[in-house]
Amino acid sequence: MTARELLIADTFVELAGTLVDDFDLIDFLHALVERTVALVDADAGGIMLADQRGGLEVMAASTHDTRLVELFELQHDEGPCLDAFRTGEQVTKVDEAAMRGAWPTFTARLSEAGFASAQAIPLRLQTQVIGALNVFRVAPGALSAADMKLARALADVATVAIVQQRVLDAREQLAEQLQEALTSRIRVEQAKGILAERSGVGVDAAFTLMRTHARRSGLPLRQVVDAVISGAVLNL
Repeated sequence: MTARELLIADTFVELAGTLVDDFDLIDFLHALVERTVALVDADAGGIMLADQRGGLEVMAASTHDTRLVELFELQHDEGPCLDAFRTGEQVTKVDEAAMRGAWPTFTARLSEAGFASAQAIPLRLQTQVIGALNVFRVAPGALSAADMKLARALADVATVAIVQQRVLDAREQLAEQLQEALTSRIRVEQAKGILAERSGVGVDAAFTLMRTHARRSGLPLRQVVDAVISGAVLNL
């Protein structure tokens, strides 16, 4: 078995291991994005999920700059993630001309961020689409067929994890879970900024510090985030 095959196996084992009673959705989604970027020929990635009103929210991104690109996509209602969410199908453009034809404003912003390619895979369970996974590449062109198949498998794992049956009414549970995750996402951004200012590091490094501390101490990420915001933890 090659090193990449071992990493793929480890990834699915790790993701399956998160499906426990104390399921931390934000941590799970960030782990998924990081592993997707590591496993396929991509340089960055992010995940958007639908909120209670059916609109999309950025829930995880591999870097802070990538998150800004995804927010731009939402603000201008244009880009691959939105198309994947609306159609329930993977979205790929073969070259920059095709991208500019479909998403002129988004493609210009993507280029400013240093990326030449963007693709999206829907988070879909049968007919229910709950979000989309974005994949960004510095080099032009789409993912290979093998990489896209793997990305779809990871997206499917995410979908199953999010909509897992814990109560009879899965749809009601999903809405509540996503709303809680959105609130958590806002507090994570607050904590990242607070810790970055206190520690003199970048916001991406601040988030890494919080996740590392949470895993080493066995605490939920949200508990570490609350401690940073309240001042109970000053530095990590």
